[in-house]
Amino acid sequence: MTKQSIILGIESSCDETCCAIINQNGDILANVIASQASIHAPNGGVVPEVAAREHLSAMRPVITEALKQSGLTLEKINGIAATGGPGLIGGVLIGTMTAKALAFARDLPYYAINHLEGHALTARFTHKLEFPYLLLLVSGVTHNY
Repeated sequence: MTKQSIILGIESSCDETCCAIINQNGDILANVIASQASIHAPNGGVVPEVAAREHLSAMRPVITEALKQSGLTLEKINGIAATGGPGLIGGVLIGTMTAKALAFARDLPYYAINHLEGHALTARFTHKLEFPYLLLLVSGVTHNY
């Protein structure tokens, strides 16, 4: 019997701390988001230092909740991924260091994911797209406060 590939992914490149778990079929087993929108709203935009501190506080709870939602334990995960950039450096470092620590502790492969490529490829989770395909990727201001 072939071992099922299950990847835990972390995203923390701006103002949301996220953890998702997927299998080799692209099935989303868990998707947890801790938003910072209400924290940054009074400032009219994201304050990078505040965002980084919030990522530190939210990282463990979102990972724990994703594992709970998926019904899995870390022992069932066989790969760890995280946004490697571009993004706000504090958040990217927190996400990548958390992912690398988990990967190292469990002797699992670590995958750095380009944030923009991630956006481009997520369309394939909901649509049967074949390569090559064309998309418009707009990055930057995504919230109206």
